[in-house]
This record gives sequence, structure tokens and C-alpha cells, in this order.
Amino acid sequence: MSNAIIAFADKVISQKNKSITDEIFLLIQNNKDLMQEYLRLVEGNSLSSVNTQIGRHVKEAYKLTNAAERNDEPSSTLIKSYQEFV
Repeated sequence: MSNAIIAFADKVISQKNKSITDEIFLLIQNNKDLMQEYLRLVEGNSLSSVNTQIGRHVKEAYKLTNAAERNDEPSSTLIKSYQEFV
């Protein structure tokens, strides 16, 4: 693979990493079965605890590193903000 293609792919992946947590919560929000399970988890735990644990697991699962920024305008209505990753 050429250096230009690798650089481009890295650029695209970097953009994806910035919003991956929001996309995970959108997936939950837009899937009836996942949303029902999420609501049951929130019922048995606090909303903050469930969301924080999901966010941390996303970071670990994809082996990501925190960016300096947080996004305070997520597309998902399930979260108020999320950590961006590099």
C-alpha cells in the first residue's frame, strides 16, 4: 500500500475515532432491542454509571487514546457529552 493511501486511511480512521462513542450510543438509540436492554440497565444502575462504563469499554475495545477534546453536542440523545479519541 502506498504512503499516500496509508496516510489517507489514517486520516479517515482518526475522524471516526473522534465520534465513535456517539455512534455507539446512536446504535443503541436506534435499535429497539438494544434500547430496551439499555433502559433495563439504566433502571438497575444509574444513567451516569451505565454511560460511563459503555464509554470506557468503547475506549478499551478499540484500544483508543483520549483526545484533548470532549464533544458537548452529541447526536445521540442518550448522552450529554462524550470523550473524543485519537
